[in-house]
Order: sequence, then C-alpha cells, then structure tokens
Amino acid sequence: MILSLVFFTFSFIFYILATTAYAGYWVFRKKWIGQIATALAFIALGSTTMVLISRAGEAGHGPFSNLWESMVLFVWATNAGYLMMEYRYKFKAIGTVVMSIMTLAMLAASLLPYRYKDVTPLNPALQSKWKWMTSLLSKWDLQNYAIGWLDFHVVTTFIGYAAFAISFGLAILYLLKNRYEARQQQVKLLDAFPDSKVLDEMSYRAVAWGFPFLAVGIVSGAIWANYAWGGYWSWDPKETWSLITWFIYAAYLHARVTRGWRGKRAAYLSILGFAAVIFLYWGVSFILPGLHAYA
Repeated sequence: MILSLVFFTFSFIFYILATTAYAGYWVFRKKWIGQIATALAFIALGSTTMVLISRAGEAGHGPFSNLWESMVLFVWATNAGYLMMEYRYKFKAIGTVVMSIMTLAMLAASLLPYRYKDVTPLNPALQSKWKWMTSLLSKWDLQNYAIGWLDFHVVTTFIGYAAFAISFGLAILYLLKNRYEARQQQVKLLDAFPDSKVLDEMSYRAVAWGFPFLAVGIVSGAIWANYAWGGYWSWDPKETWSLITWFIYAAYLHARVTRGWRGKRAAYLSILGFAAVIFLYWGVSFILPGLHAYA
C-alpha cells in the first residue's frame, strides 16, 4: 500500500468529521462543538500535509504530476486559507459551507481511477529549474537549492484557486442571507452567519487575495513554458481557460472598484469565476486535453 494513499484515507475521514462538526455548531450554536470543529480542521490540514510530504518522498518530486496530487494540494490550500479566515473573522458557522467544498473535493479525488492516484514519474517537460535563481545562488555553491519554475507556478496558482473556492462559498451564503434580509424574514439557521454586507465584503477580500496569486501563477507558467517548450504562450486549452478565468476575476475587481458592484452582481460573478476554475481544472483535463493533459 502506498503510504500517501493511507494518509489520504485518514484525511478524507477527518474532512468528513470536520464538516459534520461545523454543521453541528451551525445548528446547535454550542461553543465546544465549534472548538472541536476547528480542531478537526487543523488535524485534517496536518493529515493533508502528510499526504503531500509522503507523495513527494515516494515520487522524488513535487506532488503535482497528476490530477489526484493536485486535488490534494487544492484541498490543503483551501483548508489553510479557511483557517486563517476563521481566525481573522471568528465566524465558525461559515466552515459548514467551506469545509463541505473541501470534502466534496476529497470525494472527487477518491473516485478518480487508480491511474490518476498511482505514483508516476515526472514528465521531462516539468523538470525545469529556475535558472536565474540558480545563477544567483551559484556564488555560494547552493545550486542544488534552486527553486523549480513549475513548483512556483503550481503553488501560486493553487493558492489562487483556494481563495476563489472560499469566495464562492461566501457568495452562496450571501445570496441565501440577502434573500431573507430583503424580505425582512428571520431564519434561525441563517442567523448563525454574519450579515449579508459582511459576507459580501469577505467574498471580495478572498478574490482580492487570490487574484494576484493567479496572475503570478500564469506569468510563472509562461516563463516555465518558454523554457520547457520554447514558447511563452501556445494557446493550449488550459492556458486559454486560465486566461478566461483571469479575465472574469479581473472584471469582478474592476467592476467593484470602479463601478461599485456589490451584492448580487458581485456574488454571481464570483460564482461564474469559480465555475470557470472548475472547468479549467476538470473540464480541460478530460474534455480538452493538450500539453497540460497530465495536470
């Protein structure tokens, strides 16, 4: 049995437990249930970290050579981002929605055929190094510690994806909360969530935080592509859809800052943006394979 798959099983269980605990806190509003939920989220984060570390050790390279590994990276980044948000805003009930997204992502990863989970050698095109960093560090004979362009590209991109997933969850909550606020109706379960204006602002902040990471991920990916394939941009399906996703979130930020878009319009744009992320990640991999088919 591959050790990383064992850690994945434990992680999946902890995400289910964490989601259940957050739902329990949402319904019963007991402080001790919320504390258990947060503790389980941290345990799940630690377990997911072990999945990535063990897979890197088994494969001898970063955990991003196949769809399963990158799904785990997405869940890890989303969990880390959510826990930072919970610490900042103290709204534990939001964990019910965000942790559910992570659990669904883990379920999707678990349902992948074994060929997507097995340890695979790194594609030769992915073995590029950050040459200018290597040159810089060579003065101190530290070439072996050079950072791979691909490592940087993948990590920054998935931090962006994670932020967009959180924004998506908050946008869904905003639409639910705003609907009943507009009718001046009180729904006991929705009272556990912050006011719609707060949800709208939190969703915006998540996008504002993730957008620069996506932009850096695209730029670093282009630099890596030039090294690996001899061109910065080839209009590969994944490159094209990453640009489409970037434009959607750029439009979101532009409309909010210059046009004052808030509320429903911003929420719908956030949902549309994450739908583009899902297609970029899953749809392109299975429907429009190209140079990034292994991702």
